[in-house]
Amino acid sequence: MSDIAPGGNRGIQVISRAAAILRALRQDTSGMSLGQIAERVGLPRSTVQRIVGALQAERLVISTGAGGSIRLGPEITALSEATRYNIADICRLPISELSQKVTETVDLSVLRGAGMIFLDQVPGTHRLRTVSAIGDVFPLTTTANGKATLAMVGRERAKTLVEQEWERRGIAGDWRQFSAMLDSVAESGLAYDNDEHTPGISAIGTAFVDMTGEYHAISVPIPTTRFPDKRHAVEDALRATAVQIRSAVG
Repeated sequence: MSDIAPGGNRGIQVISRAAAILRALRQDTSGMSLGQIAERVGLPRSTVQRIVGALQAERLVISTGAGGSIRLGPEITALSEATRYNIADICRLPISELSQKVTETVDLSVLRGAGMIFLDQVPGTHRLRTVSAIGDVFPLTTTANGKATLAMVGRERAKTLVEQEWERRGIAGDWRQFSAMLDSVAESGLAYDNDEHTPGISAIGTAFVDMTGEYHAISVPIPTTRFPDKRHAVEDALRATAVQIRSAVG
């Protein structure tokens, strides 16, 4: 019997292996050879070749270039788009309740490539409030949602993302210091933007992983003039909302 045929424990094992291959390809968007995939996931090359063949038939991966480099396929994008809308739907009520409770704007964003993309926003009730457009891309190293997400993705990936962003922006950052900050974020569950991204705006953020393994963040931007008075109340409310959403997305 082929090890890619469904049925019993073997079928479950194949699904697990296919998921490992897709995750490996997600981490290297430039594409990987069969040998590289096999080394990354710890499977024989022949097994990887059979699973990749099945994934290609479903357009979940594609082969590109003369060297046959394997990349995530168009069906993954379609599934991802559908999931993104589901996440916005799932989070809409909790972030609306959070906004009402703290009377501030609440944002929902997702890690895409080298930045955080805004998926949804509930405006606050103050006349002086922060507003960002859905689809806007925000940096990782100077935003509360970016820092919260970096603290979750693992230090090796975080280091790569951070150093690439610093290089693009011409910043000579201190990775050791930044990594220590991420340790604090991971321990507390909250990240802060103290006038770093936009002068006059501070923010608190927390991150979570959805059922597909994508990294999202909820953040509450607040005009710095009222940030000290609102900080503790927002921290408590944000933590409670995060627990609610993490439970909802598994």
